[in-house]
Amino acid sequence: MTPTSILSTHAPATVGIVHLGLGAFHRAHQAVYLERNLARHDGGSWGIVSANLRSNRQLVELMRERNQRYHVAEYTDSETLTLREVTAIRETLYAGPGGEDLDALLARMSEPDVRIVTLTVTEKGYHLDPADGRLLLEAEPIRHDIAAPTQPQTAPGMLVEALARRFTADTPAFTVLCCDNMPDNGKRTRRAVIELARQRDEELAAWITEHVAFPCSMVDRIVPAMSEADFERLRAQGIDDPAAVTCETFSQWVIEDDFPQGRPDWEHDGVQMVADVAPFESMKLRMLNGSHSLLAYLGVLAGIETVADAIDREKFVGLLRRYMRDEAAPTLNMPEGTDLDAYADSLLARFANDSLHHRLQQIAMDGSQKLPQRWLSGTRQRLADDADIRCTALGVAAWIRYTAGRDLAGARHPVDDPMAETFAALHAEHDKPEPLIAAFFALDAIFPRALAEDTRFRGAVLDAYRTLNDRGVDTALADLDAPIG
Repeated sequence: MTPTSILSTHAPATVGIVHLGLGAFHRAHQAVYLERNLARHDGGSWGIVSANLRSNRQLVELMRERNQRYHVAEYTDSETLTLREVTAIRETLYAGPGGEDLDALLARMSEPDVRIVTLTVTEKGYHLDPADGRLLLEAEPIRHDIAAPTQPQTAPGMLVEALARRFTADTPAFTVLCCDNMPDNGKRTRRAVIELARQRDEELAAWITEHVAFPCSMVDRIVPAMSEADFERLRAQGIDDPAAVTCETFSQWVIEDDFPQGRPDWEHDGVQMVADVAPFESMKLRMLNGSHSLLAYLGVLAGIETVADAIDREKFVGLLRRYMRDEAAPTLNMPEGTDLDAYADSLLARFANDSLHHRLQQIAMDGSQKLPQRWLSGTRQRLADDADIRCTALGVAAWIRYTAGRDLAGARHPVDDPMAETFAALHAEHDKPEPLIAAFFALDAIFPRALAEDTRFRGAVLDAYRTLNDRGVDTALADLDAPIG
């Protein structure tokens, strides 16, 4: 393989963006778009300060040791690689437990030159109820931020404290741009911030309501967690970079164009600036993310390790085609000219990329936060239309079985989820399918009551669970071909 190399050559940039959530996705996605922007302008005012809020001090230290330079390895397939050097991040901070940079982060967010704050803190980082989107005021980290608002621990708390400082100083508000996989992510972030601000000061909450923009966005790029094998592949190409990230070549960013204090001219860097993100957001969540979750839970139960390994099996490809065509696509209301069949084909091609060792366990994390957006909202539409939901029901059944912490052969796997202890207790208490499914459906933080009480949905999930548990994944997939009866 002879990789294409793109070196960073632009002049140093001043900071105009603070990002919360310094992780692989941010470095392979938003930072790459900003790198292109800075290269076109030979620098400028849109450099990034990126901070980790919950963990991974080591990454911050690595970035500092490397003067904030790192590489992004973009694979089209195992034979086509582009190596990109990125320097758009000008400073990295650690504001997690035991971190010393919280004051520095809040000071940065309070600077007048910072006009945008972006976030990739995962769905659970907002402390929202997955079912109805309300801020979980009873969650311990949120309770801390209410009691000690000037020393926040959460992303919403940091936004509120920084905006409070700007409010007091009569500094214009920054725009808050959520880049996490949630429907209406800007609206949900807005609700979290305003609800938390209201616990502190009604006048502050009113100012945020009037002056802070929360545009929605949709982000898409497959960025697997780095493994030692990935670093070895890069070293073979002459890149010894412990802060490097690997991803696919494909990348998409769709943003609602609402930035009162200005923004980069992203539209010249491949970003789609639109009036309404919702159709693109729903398309990605239900078709790409929903398919990923199907692969994750069924694949782990079958002892499969990666997305590419699962897609190498004809029955899994058939499952995804059926799910996207028959259950996801009919729930979408897309702009004229959108070809959902072509989009489905492109997703299957991306999933088959054999250069990305995208582990199913990585995708399976935080299912309690993801399922309502990826599957359940669309399922309610399908039930209203008296339409087939068997693929989704199988996915929900597989997720419930996955949360037991062992695959169908008995091998253990970790369950990384904010509700993992609750799931373990339910499995310990119920050893029969019917009471177990009923107990899970009673979790109103996940399942809306109308859906949990729908006998068609409950019955479909129970049937799928019994088939999975008793006869295995292959039989459960084969049963999808049977006529609906």
